[in-house]
Amino acid sequence: MTTTKKKKFDCMEVKRKSQMKIYEEIKEMTPEQEIDYFRRSVNKSELAKWWKSAKSHFELIETLRM
Repeated sequence: MTTTKKKKFDCMEVKRKSQMKIYEEIKEMTPEQEIDYFRRSVNKSELAKWWKSAKSHFELIETLRM
C-alpha cells in the first residue's frame, strides 16, 4: 500500500513557474537581447556577489598551484 504525503513546498512547481516567467519575458527577444537579459539577471541576483568571490578564490588557488 502506497501512501502520499502532502508537500508544503513543491520545487518542481516553483521551477516550472520560474521557467514560464522567463520564457514570457524573452520570447520576443533576439539572441543578443537574451544574452543581455541573462547577464543582467545574474548580476542582480543574490548569488552574484558569491560567484564573483568564488571566481576570485578559484583564481587564487590556481595561482598557488603554479
